[in-house]
Amino acid sequence: MKLWDKGYSTDKKIDIFTVGNDRELDLVLAKYDVIGSLAHAKMLHKIGLLSKEEIDSIIKELENILQSIKKGEFTIEDSFEDVHSKVEHLLTEKLGDTGKKIHTARSRNDQVLVDVHLYLKDELTEIKAHTKELFDLLIELSAKNKEVLLPGYTHFQVAMPSSFGMWFSAYAESLIDDVYFINAAFKVVDQNPLGSAAGYGSSFPTDREDTTKTMGFETLKYNSVAAQMSRGKTEKSVAFAMSSVAGTLSKFAYDICLYMSQNFGFVSFPDELTTGSSIMPHKKNPDVFELIRGKCNKIQALPFELTMISNNLPSGYHRDLQLLKEGLLPAIQTLKSCLEMFTYSLQNIRINKNILDDKKYDYLFSVEEVNELVQNGTPFRDAYKIVGGNIEKGNFKPNKDIKHTHIGSIGNLALKEIQEKMDNAFK
Repeated sequence: MKLWDKGYSTDKKIDIFTVGNDRELDLVLAKYDVIGSLAHAKMLHKIGLLSKEEIDSIIKELENILQSIKKGEFTIEDSFEDVHSKVEHLLTEKLGDTGKKIHTARSRNDQVLVDVHLYLKDELTEIKAHTKELFDLLIELSAKNKEVLLPGYTHFQVAMPSSFGMWFSAYAESLIDDVYFINAAFKVVDQNPLGSAAGYGSSFPTDREDTTKTMGFETLKYNSVAAQMSRGKTEKSVAFAMSSVAGTLSKFAYDICLYMSQNFGFVSFPDELTTGSSIMPHKKNPDVFELIRGKCNKIQALPFELTMISNNLPSGYHRDLQLLKEGLLPAIQTLKSCLEMFTYSLQNIRINKNILDDKKYDYLFSVEEVNELVQNGTPFRDAYKIVGGNIEKGNFKPNKDIKHTHIGSIGNLALKEIQEKMDNAFK
């Protein structure tokens, strides 16, 4: 069944090519298609296009379909082009001509838009919640390990003292920036496109404010052409937010893979969270974090994929836009799984508290030696040359007391401020 069926059959090869994997993807959107149909039907009754008896029967059947979706019993057979045609078929099968009235004053175009907007609202809310869960863990780990020193590197060279408190809270604060992107994407998504029909509105006296309120949108897309033009921009907005989160996770995963290696030995994990080698019995590999890194790098390419699909399209609907779902929907599930696995694994991280006992890290404190000379009256450039000369001659010996200065540490006040920033991002 096709919503645009005019009584003739499409060539089978054309049908297979144009539908693609839309049926599988539409199963994810099925719940939202029913929610949109419920709001639309109630509005049609409000403006007098459906009788009381008709709206009651439609609501009953749509709620039955919604229950079948929630139970996992809903399917989209090959005889149907998409979720919209399957839902309308079920209504017509049960209600006859009443079911045929559900498509009054709307197009498949604004149905798709509504489904995607509602779906993305829910998914962004979930991604944000997963991000907050990881953030909370990082703040906890930072407070717990704020006095444990960690070498800081620039150019992969030993640089200055840092700490595990700094390391954990740095990624925590970075996640706040990612939440800002999520909030911005949510703002774009939280606009009701229903009523734009095929992109040029409807001659029926539809009440778009009513459907906006019913479906829980903050506002609506007032211009119907703008509503259709949001297709692509909406998906890209979400993809950019996802790529921001993915970028943080990828960098963090790289750190962990590096720090787990024997050359560093900064962190480790229980055996059950690592994998082995088929020929090297000593191996304990960070496969989880390597996969997170790879998956998140793939997600960071998503905005550019969606840009290339939608780039240079004129206003109005074009079938190219169907392809947006193929990359976006699976990527959303991938990002959520990466966030979940990161939080799950990080709960069991083991910290090496004696890293700086190794003499190769003595140079971490050269800057502090320079600063101490400056505080005692030596000009900075002279102090720099003095310490540099001692290093070149092999005479440099760091002041062990310096290891416990504020350099590389993160204080309780800073952690509190970071927490407040995240709390504000959730308001």
